[in-house]
Amino acid sequence: MNGSVRKPRVASFALFTLLLTAVFVALGIWQLQRRTAKHELIAALTERLAAAPVALPAPAQWAALNPARDEFRRVSFTAIYAPLPDAMIYSSGSAVRKDAAGPGTWAFLPARLPSGEMVVIDAGFVENTMQDRSVEDRAVRKLVTGQPAVLTGYLRFPEPAGWLTPAENRDKRLWFVRDHRGIASALGWGTVAPFYIDLEQPMPENGIPRPGPLDVHLKDDHLQYAITWFTLAGALLIAFAVWVRGRRPS
Repeated sequence: MNGSVRKPRVASFALFTLLLTAVFVALGIWQLQRRTAKHELIAALTERLAAAPVALPAPAQWAALNPARDEFRRVSFTAIYAPLPDAMIYSSGSAVRKDAAGPGTWAFLPARLPSGEMVVIDAGFVENTMQDRSVEDRAVRKLVTGQPAVLTGYLRFPEPAGWLTPAENRDKRLWFVRDHRGIASALGWGTVAPFYIDLEQPMPENGIPRPGPLDVHLKDDHLQYAITWFTLAGALLIAFAVWVRGRRPS
C-alpha cells in the first residue's frame, strides 16, 4: 500500500520539479536574450552620440521618427526661443549626464524654427539650490533674446507617467515627467514636434540652465540574472534527486 501511494507522490513531485525547472531555464534564456538586445542598443547609442550632428529632420519626416531608430541622434539647427512660459521638470539625478547626478530640474522652453514649427528644447540643468520660481524665471529669461540661435543637441522622445508620478504643480510650472506635448498643451505653446531636443550647446554666459553632452550608461545585469536562474534550476534538480534518494528503503 505504501509503495502504491509513494509512486504517485514521487511522480507528482517530479512533474512539479520539471515544470519549475523549465520556468527557471526559460527565465535564464530570456535574460540572455535581453542581454544581447541591450548590447545592441548600447552599441547603437554609442554610435549616435559619437556621430557628427546632422540637420534637424524636416517637418514632413517627423511622423516617421521613432525612439528605437532615432533617440539620441545629434542634430544642429537654427531656432528662436519663443517668449512663452517655460516649464521645469524635476530630476532626482540623470543617468545620461555626469554633471547632473544630483537633484534639480530641467528647463523646457519652446523654440520656433525658421519654417514656423515649434520645437521644445530641454535647455539644460538647474541646480536644486535654485528652485525658487522667480530665480528660475530670471535665469531662463536671458535665453529669450528674440534672435536666432544655432542649437546643437539630441533627439529625445516623451516618457509616460508612472503609477507613482506626482501630479504637476501648475503654479510653479513644475512637472515630474518629460511629457513635452502635455506641457505644451498646458502652457499654451501650440502644436509642437513629437520629439524634444536635449541641448548640448551653446552654453549660456552664466551657465544656467546648463546644457551638456550626453553619456549614456545603461545598466547591464542580465548575465548575473541569467546565472542566478540557471543556478536555481540546477539546485532544484539536485534537491529533487536528494529527496528521491532519501525515500528509497534502506
